[in-house]
Amino acid sequence: MSIPVPNTLARKIFLERQGLSRSPSRALGRQGLYDLIHDLGFVQVDSIQWVERAHHQILFSRNQTYRPKDLQHLLEKDRSLFEHWTHDASVIPSAFFPYWKHRFVRREERIRQNWAKWQGEGFDQAFEETYARIRDHGPVMARDVKAEDHKSGGWWNWHPSKTALEFLWHTGKLSIARREGFQKVYDLSERVIPAEHHAAEVEHDAFVDWACRAALTRLGFATSGEIAAFFDIVTPDEAKAWVIAHRDELQELALETIDGKPRASFAFADNVASLLDTPEPPARIRVLSPFDPLIRDRNRTERLFGFFYRIEVFVPEPKRQYGYYVFPLLEGDRLIGRIDMKAERKEGVLNIRRLWLEPGVKPTAGRLDKLEAELQRVARFAGMEAVRLQPGWLG
Repeated sequence: MSIPVPNTLARKIFLERQGLSRSPSRALGRQGLYDLIHDLGFVQVDSIQWVERAHHQILFSRNQTYRPKDLQHLLEKDRSLFEHWTHDASVIPSAFFPYWKHRFVRREERIRQNWAKWQGEGFDQAFEETYARIRDHGPVMARDVKAEDHKSGGWWNWHPSKTALEFLWHTGKLSIARREGFQKVYDLSERVIPAEHHAAEVEHDAFVDWACRAALTRLGFATSGEIAAFFDIVTPDEAKAWVIAHRDELQELALETIDGKPRASFAFADNVASLLDTPEPPARIRVLSPFDPLIRDRNRTERLFGFFYRIEVFVPEPKRQYGYYVFPLLEGDRLIGRIDMKAERKEGVLNIRRLWLEPGVKPTAGRLDKLEAELQRVARFAGMEAVRLQPGWLG
């Protein structure tokens, strides 16, 4: 028998699972930062620095004591985190590396099949040469190898310069040792990933079991499709089979969507009591990254919050509904709107261009005060000296 879960509670459960119900001002530190990323499962990395890069903003939105230097330390010194692929490039706990080996194998099979049709036999000779170059001479950036190959009229002529490095990274043979000006520096994985994680092997069934359990834990409740989509390392069929095989551990929930309709989902039976007693999230307003894991699954976001969102970076300007890079706003357990803003670094100001509130959300004095306080926090985090409101920013 399924347990009914009201929409407001469903939202709170997901917010708590995604680290948004904790005190945003509690001292974090390096260990706390690692624990947060481990609890989230991954944090997406993106190069766009409209205000701050996505990974920094995702972490800052959860804790305002977060410092980017701590993330860099965990990645490049402590090595407790590594960069690889979920749905996109992400920061992932190094303890997960043994499970990612299954992704490496699957990815390599697909690439080799597709590229053999495209380039014919011998297309991968350059991959072997690039690997040997790094093995024998140490870490490289894409521009290093590109310069050498252009001199010799090498394989860069038939594909963009990062092909070999990206192939070797996607298939786990190389890892990102560090970044310089956000450019990846590649080295052999065994020289980057801690030995105990690099050497560990996990059988297929244990891999699927871990991936599904880890996903469901971080989602709180989910369908088999949502479980598969969370890390994007198991197939929908594998997740569906896992749910069937573990039904005795799972409790079916009837999640109320924003329009009042029930949606069947699963949660771990042992966790249901704590899920149903989820605490209230902080009432403050927080600016979210467009790549925040809370809204990564756009369909789930719409079902739970009634909030339609898409990033319009790749939408031609005349067709944009809002703007190039617009940030969702979270207040308590509601997504209340979106804001168009940019850090104008030469001027030292966080430039607020436009605010759009969702239907029924009023720009009350109290709400605008909370928004102003958040904008001041974001400005300081981005290294800006002031917040500038453009005329007509309230619409």
